[in-house]
Amino acid sequence: MTFTSRPHDLLWLKSSDALLNIQDAWVASQWNTGLPVVVRRDVNDERDIPVGVRGMTREQRAAGWVKAKVVSRVVTPEMVADREHLLHSRFVSEQPVQAAILLTTVAWPWHWGITGSTGYAIATDIPVLHADSDLDLLIRAPQPLTHDELRQWQAQVETLPCRADTQVETPFGAFALNEWLREGRVLLKTTTGPRLTNTPWHRES
Repeated sequence: MTFTSRPHDLLWLKSSDALLNIQDAWVASQWNTGLPVVVRRDVNDERDIPVGVRGMTREQRAAGWVKAKVVSRVVTPEMVADREHLLHSRFVSEQPVQAAILLTTVAWPWHWGITGSTGYAIATDIPVLHADSDLDLLIRAPQPLTHDELRQWQAQVETLPCRADTQVETPFGAFALNEWLREGRVLLKTTTGPRLTNTPWHRES
């Protein structure tokens, strides 16, 4: 299977021994190939895919790696945010899903998706949502976006029926939208670690 994985993509794997370099003991008893792993932001010399495994509690998070050849299925944040998918979700009555449905009523000039617990629940039908779950959102921004454009999104987000946070994904990393709008500089999450910048759409020289 040839594909380019991106942070927050959900990956289903072909075999239970596909996870590499996992040290956490709980993974063996709680993870199976029916559950996806999530792509995280990291890099190694073998060009493996960096992934995280979710357990049954918020504290249970394990980091590891997989080879691209063991991936059997990919669900992206954008696929999770598909309006028909949301309307037919078993969690359609939950506030984060209702909030996401509201966002689909606007024709935004960019691709966006759902990550975090809400995205995981919608993609898997596993009930990890609860009464105070947040809606974690992602905007794809291969080209610079203006503050005015992003403020329109943020104004809509602030009217949603639950707390929602947005990350903006540039070719060089991701940053928190609130931080960008408030300060004009951000802590950009990159594959080699965070860096403080006021030019998140430019490669560090």
